[in-house]
Amino acid sequence: MIRAMTIEDYDNVYALWMRIKGFAMRSIDDSKEGVERFLLRNPGLSVVAEENGKIVGAILCGHDGRRGCMYHVCVDPDCRMQGIGKAMVVFAMEALKKEHISKISLIAFTENDIGNAFWNKIGWTKRLDLNYYDFVLNTENIVAFNK
Repeated sequence: MIRAMTIEDYDNVYALWMRIKGFAMRSIDDSKEGVERFLLRNPGLSVVAEENGKIVGAILCGHDGRRGCMYHVCVDPDCRMQGIGKAMVVFAMEALKKEHISKISLIAFTENDIGNAFWNKIGWTKRLDLNYYDFVLNTENIVAFNK
């Protein structure tokens, strides 16, 4: 069953994230409070896949009013190659479409061979014309930046 994620799913989704090899987590953003803030800002867009009462897939999905973005797309290793990932992506795309969002992006680590193969197989385009930059917002970094 594919359905919208709720904060009540957090513990089971977090447990799934911990089972995924090479998964990158951030203590603030991926905490229960961080995920709750994300879900409240983007109601009905994030997705879970449930099988026999167990969370076997998840996507955090949101938008900024212009472009959608998917984060932490994953399927339990024991449940892959069954169409779960694709079904979750379609759920998220349909939810974004209802919000009048016409473009979606995501980030996949270059060494994530399974994830990159999935996105290529379902027709997503790898961008080669841009660079992705990060900046951690904390007092120390902001002070250093402002010097």
